[in-house]
Amino acid sequence: MRIGRHTIEPAVVLAPMAGVTDKPFRMLCKKMGAGLCVSEMTTSDPRLWHTRKSLRRMDHAGEPEPVSVQIAGTEPGQLAEAARYNAAHGAEIIDINMGCPAKKVCNVAAGSALLRDERLVARILEATVAAVDVPVTLKIRTGWCRDSRNALAIARIAEASGIAALSVHGRTRSDFYEGSAEYDTIAAVKAAVRMPVIANGDIDSPAKAWAVLAATGADAVMVGRAAQGRPWIFREIAHFLATGQALPPPTLGEVRDVLLGHLEHLHAFYGEPQGVRIARKHLGWYARERPDAAGFRAAVNAAESAERQAAMTRDYFDALIAGVLPEFASAA
Repeated sequence: MRIGRHTIEPAVVLAPMAGVTDKPFRMLCKKMGAGLCVSEMTTSDPRLWHTRKSLRRMDHAGEPEPVSVQIAGTEPGQLAEAARYNAAHGAEIIDINMGCPAKKVCNVAAGSALLRDERLVARILEATVAAVDVPVTLKIRTGWCRDSRNALAIARIAEASGIAALSVHGRTRSDFYEGSAEYDTIAAVKAAVRMPVIANGDIDSPAKAWAVLAATGADAVMVGRAAQGRPWIFREIAHFLATGQALPPPTLGEVRDVLLGHLEHLHAFYGEPQGVRIARKHLGWYARERPDAAGFRAAVNAAESAERQAAMTRDYFDALIAGVLPEFASAA
């Protein structure tokens, strides 16, 4: 799959997720086989560009190409300016968020709320594409609600506006993340446009990725929640799509080393104590479904230093590797 001058190989993309797809996680997923990693959304409001939070989100130093930055907002001129600003600060692809279902986003008519106003969608896309020389992509849902699935109309507007690729999550905004994603709408979008289409929603295994590609004809798949605590899913999907064979799961030793590397990057990127706090959710995801995950989470969440957090994580996985229960097992 190509987005502008960029070849996306393998055709497996990390979805933008607020509070998750920060620079340490994007770099890890890229290392683990993702062909493209999209940043968590950044605001189009210039008043907020120089806050500590925004400056970290706009830090792309050392990040593998192509760097894709998602922007969010409601005003065409402001989004166009945000695209110019991010392109000047390292973004090689600009992605526009019209898929986020969060209330705090939709309550200001941004994210998936924009799908209710097709004329505004056209104005935003045209202004943003005209503002930058880098390719602009768009992420949407199938519509605002099940009675108003207008993804096909939005896709045609996007293609006419010069959008370089379209990601479609197979749920409406009203669905949030409930129920199962549907792929018929994505298939209809793919059949109607010539630009690359990326299928998103409930892709949690190599077999599911293959099935979704077969059902939709999409050019790539986008993985979101299934990558949390499981960044190696990208290499697993890529290998299965290329060979039809499943890779063996990572050993506990590899999981330990991947996680410790992730912790080290989080601690260095955010510093203490913020890096320690942010790491806690990732630790919970990595430990999910492992022996005494609850005890591990309770113990490691009490750690207040990066050194202690890393040491407890190493001890937990070393115990699992040795086939013994960790010391805190009785505290679960």
